Amino acid sequence: MDSTDLAYIAGFLDGDGSIFFQIIPRKDYKKKFQIRSSIAFYQKTNNIEILEWIKNNFGCGYIRHRKTGISDYTIVDSKEVKKILLLLRPYVKLKKKQVELSLEILEKIENNKDFLETCKLVDKFKELNYSKKRKITYETVSKSLPL
Repeated sequence: MDSTDLAYIAGFLDGDGSIFFQIIPRKDYKKKFQIRSSIAFYQKTNNIEILEWIKNNFGCGYIRHRKTGISDYTIVDSKEVKKILLLLRPYVKLKKKQVELSLEILEKIENNKDFLETCKLVDKFKELNYSKKRKITYETVSKSLPL
């Protein structure tokens, strides 16, 4: 992909996209929780071609159509999220802090570093993304793990 396309997609992410992390309960996991990374691009369903173009360029993720007339293209695989963020990093302007924090979190996940500290970093997205619905936080996880 050339730099013009990457700059365009980075601008799209800055305006009509989102980078976020969630702490998800997982009974089959040793620590009972998983940190899920996501990048999403949003657009009116009648302009779906742009989401399809981005998806074709990245070759991963899925497109979902909502009843509201909005569609989203979402990538959740942490390796793919990291790869995409590294590609877009030089061009992102508004979401630069989210990209840097994301790469820090993804590095900790990849290297299996201090899960609780990683959960604290995930909580920082609350301030960067104005998230209101976050139910599972560092505090939730720390209370559920044995001392």
